[in-house]
Amino acid sequence: MKHSLVRETIIKTASNLFYQKGYNLTGINEIISESGIAKATLYNHFKSKEDICVAYLDYLNTPFLKNIEDFALSKSKGSEQILALFDFLEKFFLSENFNGCWCLNTISEIPNQNIKIRNEIQKGKTEFLKLIVRLLEINFPNKTKKEVATLSKQVYLIYESAISESHLHQNKWPIKTAKEIIEKIFT
Repeated sequence: MKHSLVRETIIKTASNLFYQKGYNLTGINEIISESGIAKATLYNHFKSKEDICVAYLDYLNTPFLKNIEDFALSKSKGSEQILALFDFLEKFFLSENFNGCWCLNTISEIPNQNIKIRNEIQKGKTEFLKLIVRLLEINFPNKTKKEVATLSKQVYLIYESAISESHLHQNKWPIKTAKEIIEKIFT
């Protein structure tokens, strides 16, 4: 198998395991077994479980950001593109394998001293916040930079709350309620 294909197989396997079982409950030997590779092969691609986790976070964050942006931009201009973030979240919630936010799940499992994983999670969340800023700038050009900065943080925090609470309650009411709050902000 090609080097890049082996690496991708490891990342996909680890991603499924980390997302469904958690970072701490997934062992290196399980990743090796599920990937169908030798231990030496895994360590040829990753120095540590921590490095695999960083790859996992990037593996899920990168397409998520593209998909949610494309989804939002496919909606009518104005508040519809902001509300679309919550429609996207509802679709995600209704998907078969929904287990909350992989970033929030992971951050809850690592110690404060794990800067490498924390930085990767912060990077993904910062990119999501930047996406919200871009959507606000596109759709509300009359808003000042300060207003956009404030609104983007409000949307971000409401979104993050909705994903956490929908996961906790195993129900979509937090997403629907969050969307209602956003509708009030933008009407």
